[in-house]
Amino acid sequence: MVNVPKYFNRDISWLSFNYRVLEEADDKRLPLYERLKFLAIYSSNLDEFYKVRVAEYKYNFDPEEVDEIQGASPVKVLKQINTIVDKQLIDFSRIFHNEILAGLYEEGLMLYQGFEPPAKVHQTFIRDYFYREVIPYLQPVLLTRGTRSFLRDNRLYLAIKLFRKKNTDDPERLKKRRPRYAIVKLPTNDLPRFIRLPDLGGQYHFLFLDDLVRFNLQELFPGYDVDSSYCIKLLRDADLGIQDEFSGNLVEKIRRNIGLRKVGEPTLFTYDRAIPSEFLQILKETFGLYKEDMLAGERYLSFQDFFSFPNPFSPRLQMNHPSPIQPAALRKYGSMFSAIKIKDRVLHYPYQSFDFVLKFLNEASLDPKVEEIKVTQYRVASNSAVVNALINAARNGKRVTVFVEVKARFDEENNLQMARLMEKAGVRIIYSLPGLKVHAKMALVIRRAGGVRKRSYAYLSTGNFNEKTARLYADHGFFTCKDEYIYDLERLFNYLEDQSELPVFNKILVTQFNFKQDLMRYIDREIELAQNGGEGYILLKMNGIQNKTFINKLYEASDAGVKIDLIVRGICSVVPDQPFSKNIRIRRIVDSYLEHARIWVFGNSGNKKVYMTSADWMNRNINRRIEIAFPVDDEEILEELLDILNLQLRDNVKARYIDHQLNNIKVEHDGYERIRSQWSTFNMLAAKEPDYNGDLFEV
Repeated sequence: MVNVPKYFNRDISWLSFNYRVLEEADDKRLPLYERLKFLAIYSSNLDEFYKVRVAEYKYNFDPEEVDEIQGASPVKVLKQINTIVDKQLIDFSRIFHNEILAGLYEEGLMLYQGFEPPAKVHQTFIRDYFYREVIPYLQPVLLTRGTRSFLRDNRLYLAIKLFRKKNTDDPERLKKRRPRYAIVKLPTNDLPRFIRLPDLGGQYHFLFLDDLVRFNLQELFPGYDVDSSYCIKLLRDADLGIQDEFSGNLVEKIRRNIGLRKVGEPTLFTYDRAIPSEFLQILKETFGLYKEDMLAGERYLSFQDFFSFPNPFSPRLQMNHPSPIQPAALRKYGSMFSAIKIKDRVLHYPYQSFDFVLKFLNEASLDPKVEEIKVTQYRVASNSAVVNALINAARNGKRVTVFVEVKARFDEENNLQMARLMEKAGVRIIYSLPGLKVHAKMALVIRRAGGVRKRSYAYLSTGNFNEKTARLYADHGFFTCKDEYIYDLERLFNYLEDQSELPVFNKILVTQFNFKQDLMRYIDREIELAQNGGEGYILLKMNGIQNKTFINKLYEASDAGVKIDLIVRGICSVVPDQPFSKNIRIRRIVDSYLEHARIWVFGNSGNKKVYMTSADWMNRNINRRIEIAFPVDDEEILEELLDILNLQLRDNVKARYIDHQLNNIKVEHDGYERIRSQWSTFNMLAAKEPDYNGDLFEV
């Protein structure tokens, strides 16, 4: 009998999610370039996982984060991680070579791998391109025994075996030559990874930059005979190394330490699995690696580059989404303020357009009664239209305050740059709080006239103020002018500016304040209903659930008879199908858009209590972040949200059940109507538009 833990390890659970991404690349019903995109997503996800999570196990061990497997040490968990990933990469290779590349070839596209194109016109092109475009960027380095060499983070290299040339034809003397080794960094930051060769024979021809360099290595080592070459890549610890956030200038520490990522400790050394063992041992010694750092991979690494693989067949062979809907309920008003004054409003991204958020901010920048605008920023787009709107507001004389979270991992540099732009324009910038990340997504527009407070407005969201990700992430944005929201948000913004007084919140839930106790109270109410013969029900949609306190409460509710539906895209430490979780079902949805929204539904005997939120139930969200959850009271919005959630619960195309072994179990439609919730959601929202005449999804 399999020993089932009470909690899945968060990182083993995450690997189950990333394998679900890989399954999409294996879905033959998808266009070839959509499948290629999922390979790129899988690869990008995996790199970040090793840079952050595996680094945590190796260098920043936190027992709270890794103790979900009873008796498992970090070393054991790391071995389990590498074993799982190694198996997944075998499937990755099969999908890429046997499925996608074979399919592209049938369509008329040839991506050469490992052998030089036979056509003379291609060989001439390759040589000319190498001398004209590539060779200025190449700096070969010979590796010497006893000397440590340095590999840059997340950059591709060719590791090369070669021999000194000898003026002899004697095979015995040639055999006795001592091998030498070298590396060459591939200029993928300066040149395309995929080089298009001249079209020939009615086919499109492409070549990896890796191979183009390989075919010309002899030109870089004129005194040597090149024997072989293999691709390698090293990922480094992404932690900024800030041990004390409470003393000194935190922003300056972050500015100084961003560069440390480039020289962080190794977390993963990936190599072409065809490399001979003795060559691999030389690399291991040269770069000071441990066995646990090393993982065999493809001949071609950094598959996230396939996000930009050219599609000469476009728009064929790719997923072509309809343009975001422009809701008539907002278009018919000349003013966002006028629309919100009548009733609360909601937008569902990416099905509906993020443009209305920009319109809201731009209107605030021009309204003469608007005195103050306050916004939080976690991840903003580069060249952000949101930032431009706030800069315009400051230039128009508004008091604009922006809380910029400079500890948003991998976005620190962009956030600092955007903050500097806003500061130059007169925007007041408040930076990170020591010990906490501000992850809440909120904007507050305060209006006054003649010193008298006028109707003010707020925007709250499950996702970031980012117009680019709003085309890719499934999120919800909420507009209101109701005083109970406005007053709570004012208290929260005041706290972000000055922590000397602790606020009290009446409408919204805020981590570090009323979040835990109110959520426990809602779960207890469902338990009480079930124990008294009523129908207890909880539906939670999030990106991740890990916190044991909340998981134990869900187990308690399940044991009491409360029916619990979880829609969890990523990490899920809840173990279903056990005596302690017999009433818990877990679904995962991976599809064209990234499911990013967080919504909580408490049945409350038919009088449902519904919250939208920025918070997952991860330890970091609950213990080390400022998050908000806000109730939805408007009946029309409630109905729409519940309709969307119901489609996700009925999804029998892209949904998977998670079982007690972390398998993604396909939901069978068994002759029922096929429901692909993302596409059905778009079609449902489009059907509500009286004048919509755009494209629909064919489910």
